[in-house]
Amino acid sequence: MSTELLIQTFVNCIQLSSFYALLAIGLSLVFGVAGIANLAHGEFYMLGAYAVWWFSTLSGLNYVVSLLLAMVLVGGLGIIVEMAIFKPLRGNVLSVAIISVGLLFILQVLVGQIWGLGFPKRVDDPIGGSLNIHGIFFGYQRIIIMAASVFLLGLLWLFLHRTKQGRAIRASAEDSEAAALQGISANSASTIAMGIGSALTGAAGALMAPISAVHPYMGHMPLLIALIVVIVGGAGNLKGTVLTAVLLGFLFTIITTFADAVSANIASVLFMVVLLAIRPGGLVQNEE
Repeated sequence: MSTELLIQTFVNCIQLSSFYALLAIGLSLVFGVAGIANLAHGEFYMLGAYAVWWFSTLSGLNYVVSLLLAMVLVGGLGIIVEMAIFKPLRGNVLSVAIISVGLLFILQVLVGQIWGLGFPKRVDDPIGGSLNIHGIFFGYQRIIIMAASVFLLGLLWLFLHRTKQGRAIRASAEDSEAAALQGISANSASTIAMGIGSALTGAAGALMAPISAVHPYMGHMPLLIALIVVIVGGAGNLKGTVLTAVLLGFLFTIITTFADAVSANIASVLFMVVLLAIRPGGLVQNEE
């Protein structure tokens, strides 16, 4: 293996890992705080991509502004869905899962009816081309994805560890009954978690839109990836989610580089099965 290929592969691993972490952290956060298994997670990702397409391509807004608007839009939708649909069913994981599957199909059909099922939509790169350093190429959009993912995850960490509301959310995720005895509202924590988690998922879709096909069914693979990351990392365990995202990102990139994407997908599922057989509670058992 040449040095250039080794460095290129490592950079690709970092980029994909940061994206996986951003994609899955919202699902893990919502499950940990509210016990909601939102199987429409992939459609929230899809809506983020469509939102940035609408704002940047059709309306001509700056890409960064479009990204922020996409986060607000998808985050707001998450809050509405949590309050109107998920909150009455809280505690019934099976019912929530079934309802979220229904929501999945509704969002797919709705987007298809509004914007059509023809050719995928195209979002222009905010910065076209790539950076070439001694034969190693760094796509500008992939650099943006990596930087934005790390930045947003950093903001989430600061919010959860440095603010009163963030600490309340963490307390609800660790022990909702004990948190309630301390005067922490489970309803408030759940709504905020759903809003933040949905906004981060929308950001993931908006960031990937310039380098992926934007269509109503684009959420299928992101949902599978997010589920694998959350299940392996430990449902509701944010540290485990990030660690698993890094491991899965490296695994997928390396196998794709030397084999193909199909083999990488198979390996990802086997990775989940084998690790859960060894550690049924997830990669990280307990979160501080």
